[in-house]
Amino acid sequence: MATAFEFKIEAESGGARAGVLSTPHGAVKTPCFMPVGTRATVKTLSPRDLEEAGAGIILANAYHLYFRPGAEIIASAGGLHRFMSWDGPILTDSGGFQVFSLGDTAKIHNDGVSFRSLYDGSEHFFTPESATRLQEQLGADIIMCFDECVPAGAGRDYLVESVKRTADWAARCREAQSREDQLLMGIVQGGVDLELRRESADRTLELDFGGYAIGGLSVGEERPRTLEAMRFTAELLPWGRPRYFMGLGDPDGVLDAIAAGIDMFDCVLPTRTARNGRAYTSEGQLNLRNAAFAEADGPLEPGCGCYACSTFSRAYLRHLITQKEILGLHLLSLHNVTFLLDLVRRARAAIIAGRFAEFLSTDPAIPKGRK
Repeated sequence: MATAFEFKIEAESGGARAGVLSTPHGAVKTPCFMPVGTRATVKTLSPRDLEEAGAGIILANAYHLYFRPGAEIIASAGGLHRFMSWDGPILTDSGGFQVFSLGDTAKIHNDGVSFRSLYDGSEHFFTPESATRLQEQLGADIIMCFDECVPAGAGRDYLVESVKRTADWAARCREAQSREDQLLMGIVQGGVDLELRRESADRTLELDFGGYAIGGLSVGEERPRTLEAMRFTAELLPWGRPRYFMGLGDPDGVLDAIAAGIDMFDCVLPTRTARNGRAYTSEGQLNLRNAAFAEADGPLEPGCGCYACSTFSRAYLRHLITQKEILGLHLLSLHNVTFLLDLVRRARAAIIAGRFAEFLSTDPAIPKGRK
C-alpha cells in the first residue's frame, strides 16, 4: 500500500466490517458510500451540501474530465480537490467503463482501446499507461487500474480473453504509477463465472495492490447472480486491504454489499433516481409524480434530518417535480444521498456494536420489503 495510506479494520459483525482508510486528504470511515461527481460535481449538489450530508469521499470520472475541461487545466488549477473545492478524499475511475460502454465505436487492442469521443466524435486511444497518467494529473487520492468491463451475456471465450487482458493491463498500470500519494486499486473481472473470478483475483492479487475492486457486475446481469459473484469474490480478497464494489447505490444492494464484507461502493443511482422524481424511503422508492402525493403533508422520510425532509412536505416536493423546477431536483438529490449515507452510517455503528444482523431486521429505515 502507498506510504500515505493505511487501512485499519476496527470491528467485524458476521461478514460485515467497519474500518478507517487514511488518505492524504483525511480519513474515510468504512463501509462508505461514495457519491458520484462525474464531471467534478455531484449533480445539483454543492460540496457544502455533501459535507453536511456526511459524505466522507466522492468519486469523479477520468474519462469525462479528460475531454472537458481537460486534465491539463485541472492540474494547472492545483488538482481536482482545489478545482472543485472539495477538501476531502476523492477517487477517480480510469474511464474503462465509459470507453467500453461506447459499444461498436470502441476497438480493443492488446495495447489499449481506440474509440470516438461521445462529445465530438474525435478519435482517441487509451492505454493502461495513459489512463494512469491521466489520473495522476487529476490528483485524486485513490485511482483505478484501466480494465476491460465486459457486458452481461458475453460468451465464456471472450470472458477468458478479457480476464487475461485485464490482468496484463493491471501490471502495466502498476508499472506506470509514479506518485506515492495515490492509492492504486486493482480490479477483479470475470463476469458471473466464478472460476474466472477466482483466476482474475489470483492474478490481480499477485501484483500486491493497496486495495481491490470488484468490477464488471451491475452491468445488466440478473441480481441473484450479481450477489453470488460479489460474495464469492469478496471472500477471495485480502482481509487487510479495502474492498470496493463498483457501481452499487440502491439501499438493498448496499446492505448486501456490507454484509459480504465490502468496504466501499459508488453509484449515480441516488441522484439519477431523484432526477426521475423518485425518493428513497423506508417504504421503498416513492414516485412523487403519483397523484396520491398531491396533498400529502408529511416529509419524505420521518426522522430524516436532510433539508428537504425537515422543511418541505411531500405535496410541495411533488409540485416542484411535476413543474420541472430545478429546486425539486436539488432537494430530492439531497434527500436520496443523505438517506443512503445515513443508512451506511447506522450500519457501521451496528457493526461496531456487534449487532449487524439485528440491525438488518430492526432498523426503521431498512426498506420494509427486506425485513
